[in-house]
Amino acid sequence: MINKKVSVIFIFACLFSIVSIAQEKRVWTLEECINYALENNISIKQTELDTETADQDLITAKGNFLPNLNANASQNWNFGSFIGQDGNRVSRDSRGNSFGLNTGVTLFNGFRNTSIYKQAQLGIESSQLQLDILKDNISVNVVNSYLNILLNKENLKVAEEQILISEKQVQQLSELVDSGVRPRADLYEVEAQLASDKERLTNVENSLDLALLGLTQLLQIPYEGFDVEGIELGLPEVLVERKSSTEIYDYAVQNRPEIRKAELDIENSELAIDIAKSAYYPNLSFGAGLGTSYQHFQGQEDLRVVFPDPSNPTDFEIIPNGFWVQLENNLGYNLGFRLDVPIFNRLQTKANVSRAKINKKRIEFSLDQAKQDLQSTIEQAYADAKAAFKQFEASQVSLDAQSESFKNAQESYNLGVMNSFEFEQVRNRLVNAEANLINAKYNFVFTTKVLDFYLGKPLTD
Repeated sequence: MINKKVSVIFIFACLFSIVSIAQEKRVWTLEECINYALENNISIKQTELDTETADQDLITAKGNFLPNLNANASQNWNFGSFIGQDGNRVSRDSRGNSFGLNTGVTLFNGFRNTSIYKQAQLGIESSQLQLDILKDNISVNVVNSYLNILLNKENLKVAEEQILISEKQVQQLSELVDSGVRPRADLYEVEAQLASDKERLTNVENSLDLALLGLTQLLQIPYEGFDVEGIELGLPEVLVERKSSTEIYDYAVQNRPEIRKAELDIENSELAIDIAKSAYYPNLSFGAGLGTSYQHFQGQEDLRVVFPDPSNPTDFEIIPNGFWVQLENNLGYNLGFRLDVPIFNRLQTKANVSRAKINKKRIEFSLDQAKQDLQSTIEQAYADAKAAFKQFEASQVSLDAQSESFKNAQESYNLGVMNSFEFEQVRNRLVNAEANLINAKYNFVFTTKVLDFYLGKPLTD
């Protein structure tokens, strides 16, 4: 009995350990987040299926150059009068079979098959570029969400530090009030500030939770127990080392998959014009086949009359004419060429060609628009980086000044020269300066990441 109790306790202990391990927080690095998103995102998996579909389209296009081969068989019943195998009319019931094998190949159709094959090749490259675009966009979103979490974590540290300061002030002021040095009204003001700091902490904690939730939803993983690893963010000298926005654009326009895909769309539209024009050309094909048949008259044996001497109709003999005999005797072959020359098809081909040309112009405008969008995005990112850098410098100067002001204010407050209201005004300016510096730093880092993205540099660097 004791052994059973020990076993049960051991099992529960193991289960508790397993549950504890499962509930333990999992800390993710930025590289892990990006890699996981690229490997498990549903949209990416769907787009990968599009690339597989493009591979099958290429196989289909290759098959257009090959001959086809088809076999056929039939079973039929005839009742009453019909034409028999010998060409004579027969008035009796019968049943029969026919078998055939046919093949055909297109020799020329205005280079239509060639253009379709080239389109299929472009389709593979285009689908891969579309996959690259999607992966890039998801990677940028992951980095943005990750940095947003780090931003909220730094804000959380500031909020926690302010609570410690307020709690220390409450403790000190309580002692001064108890000793009769400071009025109780000052204590009420400090306690109110502590409550305000705790409210700010709650808001920051909520923002951090929402940021973590946003990244887990992007990664499509459970939110419970999720956390990210901190990063020591350096501040790159964007205005010194970074190229100009024009140089970044010149690089991006030659290497970004969005532009390359738009260029492929133009090539594809040119092939669509060739396909439409192919209807103007003759179509030449070759075909061959073989066929045989079997016929049985109901109620009699399969026999056949043979005349050894055609000049003597009275000299004949009856021989078996079964299934296999008929198939052999009725076997025939055929082959031939077919030429179809288009003369007039109600202006359908002309309209199709015009429509394909219009579509090409539309796609050319799409390429121009893609280049304009790319240039605008890069110029905006570069301007944002410059503005963020200037904001960071200004915020740093402001924080240094507010820190000195806070030190002096704290000394004055401790000496009783400054009242609680004036002191809290100084401290609030310090808190705002710290928050502005944090926001400016992360805004600057993210905008430089965007520029690195368009320069083809890894986002995890």
